[in-house]
Amino acid sequence: MKILDRYILTTYLKTFFSVFTILMFIFLLQSIWLYISELAGRGLDLIIVLKFLWFVMPRLIPLVLPLTILVASLMVFGSFSENYEFAAMKSTGISLQRAMKSLIFFILFLSVLVFFFANSIIPLAEYKWLNLRRNIQQFKPSMVIAEGQFSQIGDDFNIKVDKKSGENGEFLKGIVIHKKDKQRISGNHTVIIADNGELTSEKGSNTLSLVLKNGNYYDEIYTKVPKRKKRKEFVRSYFKEYTINIDLTELNNKDVDKENKLSNHNMYNVNELRAEIDSQSTRYTNNIKAFANNMYFRSGMTKFNKNKKNITTKKDSTLTLKNNSLITLFNIKQQSEIAKIAINNIKSSLQSVEAKKKEYFIKSKRLNKYEIALHEKFSLAVACIILFFVGAPLGAIIRKGGMGLPMVVAIILFLTYHFIGIFAKNSAEDGTISPFIASWLSTIIMLPLSIWLTYRATTDQGIIDIGAFSERFTKLFKKKRKVNSKNA
Repeated sequence: MKILDRYILTTYLKTFFSVFTILMFIFLLQSIWLYISELAGRGLDLIIVLKFLWFVMPRLIPLVLPLTILVASLMVFGSFSENYEFAAMKSTGISLQRAMKSLIFFILFLSVLVFFFANSIIPLAEYKWLNLRRNIQQFKPSMVIAEGQFSQIGDDFNIKVDKKSGENGEFLKGIVIHKKDKQRISGNHTVIIADNGELTSEKGSNTLSLVLKNGNYYDEIYTKVPKRKKRKEFVRSYFKEYTINIDLTELNNKDVDKENKLSNHNMYNVNELRAEIDSQSTRYTNNIKAFANNMYFRSGMTKFNKNKKNITTKKDSTLTLKNNSLITLFNIKQQSEIAKIAINNIKSSLQSVEAKKKEYFIKSKRLNKYEIALHEKFSLAVACIILFFVGAPLGAIIRKGGMGLPMVVAIILFLTYHFIGIFAKNSAEDGTISPFIASWLSTIIMLPLSIWLTYRATTDQGIIDIGAFSERFTKLFKKKRKVNSKNA
């Protein structure tokens, strides 16, 4: 490696690691702020908090690394231009591309490394992080219960409260509890609703007592009789005070390293994502076909198709259809009953379609998330290369180093890149655009900008050539004056 290449690479690496450290620290502070409610007030050891932050760091790489490359490139090349180092290089016949040669190899190596990191380390860290979050909830069960959403306590209870109060959040208002029954089929067959309640527990006890006041107990009646199933029978009981004892033996073990069964699209590598996408796509397609066949069967067309061969046209006037309608073969009373049955069938079918529509929307949204996660592993590596070719020539053009103007320009560019990606991914999850396009859209938009900036920097042109623009405007103004003088 020549002295010049070594000098440029060393300068860039120093700036790169400095910026990376600062940005990672800032994003870690943001993560602490976001998840402070899960960490504060639980009596966690410092080692557990540090482990939490350690598992958070890999999932911040897709944000920190592209911004680091953009900022470092702007600062280094802006400093070279500001100190006339590029002018000295060009005077000896060294072009911008030649000066960028060592850094190009470094960025290419870094992009490959980033892909393997996103494919191997980030999925593992994502699982460890979510697993640790689940285990941290064991330290204070009252902290697990969040306002306005269902929270799982133990294996048998899902609890939702409207409001919590008290020093440890032990006083609850607007309580809804779904109790699981392991002996019956899955579902919420027992629901308890109470106006208020209190969490109590003695020191050293493995039992958490939830005292409910002024509520109702709803228990669905399990039966194998089809008619009774349709009626959806249940038992309702009113109580002034009712106590639920929850076993906290497992929660009091406080094992932060316990392995839980978790599933998330960010936990899979490329091969696992492809297999999961294939299996989900197959199940999704089969479910839609099964539902379509079921709706077709409910319409009665299958019976009609079986019997249509036996239908023969007759010239008998008594069987002649009026207005080409089969309903005219029946009397008025029968026509009314047939119409009511048809309307009820249509309403039932519409309800089924609406219910399935929501179900399929959730399934398609989940499938889209898996496809986005797959393409993001590749787009992140390519984005590192493209953002380097945005930052490096832009720094050479603006000729300003340091943390001032380059940082402002880098943040504006990165926010543009980042928000385009967020909006595209949200649209892809809803099915508005393809997950492939959403994952690559921000990178594709930055590609022509990188080519244009590299061309302008190579040819020693600014971002906007004010002299050429004013010259063209002056020529246009002179032509108009000549035309006006001739017409006069």
